[in-house]
Amino acid sequence: MKRAKLLLLGAATALALSGTAARAAIYTIQHVTVIDGTGRAPQPDMTVVVDGQRITTVTPSAAAGAPQGNVIDGTGKYLIPGLMDVHIHLRGWQPEKNPDGTHKVDRQLALSSLASYIYEGVTTVFDAGNQPENILEMRRAERAGEIQSPRIFATGNLVTYPGSHGDAMAVRISDFEKDKALLDKHIAEQKPDMLKLTYDEEGWGARPMITLMPTDLLQQIIEYYNEHGIRTTVHVSNEKRAIEAIYAGIDTLAHPDIQGPVSDNFVRLMAARKTPFATTLTIGENYSRLVEHPEYLDRPDYVASVSAAERQKLKTETLAQYKARSWTWWMKLMTPICEENIRKIVAAGGVAALGTDQSSGPAAHREMELLVQAGIPALEVIKIATLNGAVFLGKADELGSVETGKLADLVLLNSNPIDSIDNSEDIAFVVKNGAIIDESKLPLAGGPQKRRFTGRP
Repeated sequence: MKRAKLLLLGAATALALSGTAARAAIYTIQHVTVIDGTGRAPQPDMTVVVDGQRITTVTPSAAAGAPQGNVIDGTGKYLIPGLMDVHIHLRGWQPEKNPDGTHKVDRQLALSSLASYIYEGVTTVFDAGNQPENILEMRRAERAGEIQSPRIFATGNLVTYPGSHGDAMAVRISDFEKDKALLDKHIAEQKPDMLKLTYDEEGWGARPMITLMPTDLLQQIIEYYNEHGIRTTVHVSNEKRAIEAIYAGIDTLAHPDIQGPVSDNFVRLMAARKTPFATTLTIGENYSRLVEHPEYLDRPDYVASVSAAERQKLKTETLAQYKARSWTWWMKLMTPICEENIRKIVAAGGVAALGTDQSSGPAAHREMELLVQAGIPALEVIKIATLNGAVFLGKADELGSVETGKLADLVLLNSNPIDSIDNSEDIAFVVKNGAIIDESKLPLAGGPQKRRFTGRP
């Protein structure tokens, strides 16, 4: 029986990674500069072969021999792994409820948000808290190959203490033994790829104090999900709570410390423990950026990803709301402090993974810009946006780098992202599961877009 369960778990994991899309053709990308996501220096004049869903060859072009399948000339171009956003909250669920108590879902809104990720080269996302009727249906459809979407990993509902952060979208646990059946139900019905907990009493910025989950309960829940083979992440916002969560056994942190400068001791701890954390700079910086630079919404990536009506609303109604909030200006003040916290931890050897806490592909590129602005070299930022995301998810054996044997999630760029991280948006084509994406078929909110790659495979 135990062996049968292990075989089923292995099959489920393979399905989550590869989906059920049709097998892609064999093709060869020649004479391309490979930036493989590991942090190694760019490798010029390389040949990469994709066979079906896998990368089968990564070698210098001079040693590659005859090309396999159709040939793509990568001269003057740059191949990176597909980007990952390991902290999103997919749009789509509505506050209104159906007669059965489930939330109504705007499926088209969810699909257009997912399309914006794949359009922007983000081939994997982790949804860190959502109404299950929204995200779990999207995850099912993605894995069945029914929709154009990045790979979706999800927690479904959060798990937290009654009255704690995010409990409106959470399974509320006040006593481990008495409430264990609720955890079992969450595991059985929602099949979380990773559990998201919250451990934050707030009381910072413009937020009043709220109830905090007891540390012993936090540890019991972490251990219980780990025993079921499920990794964990936790919403924290300060050094003290992050340390407590780490020693309670948490696998990852859903945010960096944003409440103040981190101590040298904490930097050393993060470097020693290698606890991955999502960067999530964009969510806080997003407020003042809209107020002070609404013109960013006229960039081609936002025009493609956001409808004209929504962009107009953001520039008027939403801008006025943000401008009046003290939260906007507190977050503007704290963003440079948070950037420096991340830079210190990365410089010491800690593991940062790109996360935006938003619901659109362009936000991932803004996150990369902010990380470079923090003083992190572009080559390291690409690692943060690719391989480190796979480490965060526990999927580094299959995803996150341009290496032989890994799943072929790739982005071919027309310009060098090491020269400028903005070049990560100069996309020639996006590959997911070995298949080159046809952008003209994506249900983007900004309307149909011209296909960027018109050759073969």
